[in-house]
Amino acid sequence: MERMKMDDDLRQIHEASMEILEQCGVIFHHPEVLEALKQNGVRVEGKTAFFSERQVMDWLAKAPSEFKIYARNPKYDMLIGGDEVNCVPGGYGMSKIVELDGTKREVTKEDYINFVKLIQQSDYFKANGGVIVEPEDLVSGTYFPIMMLTALNYSDKTLQGYLGGTEMTEQTMDMLGIVFGGKDKLKAKPRIATIVSTTSPLQYDKTMLETMLVYLKYGQPVILTPATMAGTTGPVTLAGTIALANAETLAGIAAAQMLKEGTPVIYGSASTTADMKSGGIAIGAPESALCAVYCARLAKAYNLPCRGGGTLTDAKSLSVQSAYEGMMVFLATHQANMNYIIHSAGVMDGYVSFSYEKFIVDLEIIGMVKRFLSGVAVNKDTLAVDVIKEVGPAGEFLTSMHTMLNCRKEPFIPSISLREAIEDDPNKKIIENIENKKKAMLDSYVKPELPEDVQKQLVDYLVGKGFKIELINSML
Repeated sequence: MERMKMDDDLRQIHEASMEILEQCGVIFHHPEVLEALKQNGVRVEGKTAFFSERQVMDWLAKAPSEFKIYARNPKYDMLIGGDEVNCVPGGYGMSKIVELDGTKREVTKEDYINFVKLIQQSDYFKANGGVIVEPEDLVSGTYFPIMMLTALNYSDKTLQGYLGGTEMTEQTMDMLGIVFGGKDKLKAKPRIATIVSTTSPLQYDKTMLETMLVYLKYGQPVILTPATMAGTTGPVTLAGTIALANAETLAGIAAAQMLKEGTPVIYGSASTTADMKSGGIAIGAPESALCAVYCARLAKAYNLPCRGGGTLTDAKSLSVQSAYEGMMVFLATHQANMNYIIHSAGVMDGYVSFSYEKFIVDLEIIGMVKRFLSGVAVNKDTLAVDVIKEVGPAGEFLTSMHTMLNCRKEPFIPSISLREAIEDDPNKKIIENIENKKKAMLDSYVKPELPEDVQKQLVDYLVGKGFKIELINSML
């Protein structure tokens, strides 16, 4: 506890969370987890575990404050912790594609492959894969290993996992073992991270815990993440929801350390408010941004890496709403130095849908936010006093050598925004720019090398697990 530095509001939230853990407890729907808690002195009644503050804080102290996730291509290795910010595309099962006119269609296998390619093409991402979108012609609950094969085939970035229970998660590790020289080597170099979500209030279900146990077995990071909704699965007051979510996260992290001391974990939050008109989740609300900020503040006080949401929106189509909500949440999350920002591009309609056009717009948002947060460099060259003297009163700077040397690295250069005067419909022009950028990214895509013998081993492995070769080939 001596390592915590908290101001008054964080201290109150922490103390409320400790009271919740001691008096309400957390339900763990898995006998192995409950047994580990008992063996480490946690009071367990039935499936409910009651933690003391000392137990929580002692086990939190065993989690690493930072760690790396390693990519097939070392330039995409991700440092998780401190003030390092990593954008991650996310998705996690969105089954619809939103078209420009707001209509929706089912996701296809081609969409999944396209998004893996677009993510590979963007310098903003060091992670790829997972269930970015959920193809209607590829049932993700059964076929995640084929999605994994696609991500390995089309990308050499770090990987996102899926919550598939014991069997599917072991298959994931088997495939990683094929690519990286054996499952025994995964512990030394983590390659994949997955979300382990709570079921608010105060529960971890069996599938989540099965997935976590396999990840811990192979030393892969888990992201303990409540998605508590103020007013439905949490108190309507945001402080209460944050305290509840904090209790859930801390209980999961403590349990993970008891199961495998020193295992890499990320303190996560996808919490927000519920819409009081419908009872549905409101991910584009100001409360979504506030929950992310408090997640980062609490995680950093506990000296843990943190995860939050990205360009989140409840908008039903590409619109002014999708832009202002996405910008607000992403700016708040990035400004809080969130280490692992999931759903950084493409998410629509409260996690229901994905959009090609919003994905491209979100890349613009990411670039603008990164430029804003980089601040103003102040030094002799940037102050440019000599240049100002040389130009003098009533001069111009456009043709100066100083401008020539800095014009491509000082200002943010948009790729889709309109700045120049145009005579045509501006909305039509910006859509044209979005489509052109998407096409250029897909047209210029170059598949990273995956040795033929490794790909054959992966295909043979999946065939051996009962997956049809025609389906496998359709994702390659």
